[in-house]
Amino acid sequence: MTEAQLREQICMMARSLYERGLTHGSTGNISARCEDGGLLVSPTGTSFGRLDPARLARFDADGRHVGGDKPTKEMPLHTAFYDTRAAGAVVHLHACHSVALSLISEPGEDFLPPLTPYAVMQLGRVTLLPYFMPGDPAMGQAVRGLAGKRSAVMLANHGPVVAGKDVEAACNAIEELEATAQLTLMTRGLGPRGLTGEQVSRLVTQFDVEWDG
Repeated sequence: MTEAQLREQICMMARSLYERGLTHGSTGNISARCEDGGLLVSPTGTSFGRLDPARLARFDADGRHVGGDKPTKEMPLHTAFYDTRAAGAVVHLHACHSVALSLISEPGEDFLPPLTPYAVMQLGRVTLLPYFMPGDPAMGQAVRGLAGKRSAVMLANHGPVVAGKDVEAACNAIEELEATAQLTLMTRGLGPRGLTGEQVSRLVTQFDVEWDG
């Protein structure tokens, strides 16, 4: 994929997320790895519904801002994933159901119960991180502390962050996270029949899911 095509894909996928209410206003940010090792990043204070391909922030392979608008203030969060995982894209949303679930959950492992196979397959385990002020570099430090063992985290009172092999994979996975959070809230207190330990183990083995550690 050329850089021009990647710029268009970032904006198209971001607009799709925005138009379906998965993030709102000027919230959320998205980034993707270029073929030369650099990054394209959504600018600070911009809406997912109105990103301009030509104005995406451009970083070179050494992490220098070399073009486009000023990037999101959550750059430490994005670079933490790129530095600890073989990620091709990172997406962060302020998705309603995910945030709601974080308000009634304790930081730690297993933010999402294994209700459906696709949540397990696309996300693995999701760690709920504690609250950090937006833009706080400590968010990136917390991700680095996971040593690359998680492709998805939930920032308490803030929103989900997912790393994927490419833009489409990362967006699909973060949608699965939000949908599972919604299912969790809808069935809370009703004794839902989730996947058994054996069923999860079979998924982990069959689809090479990162689950332990």
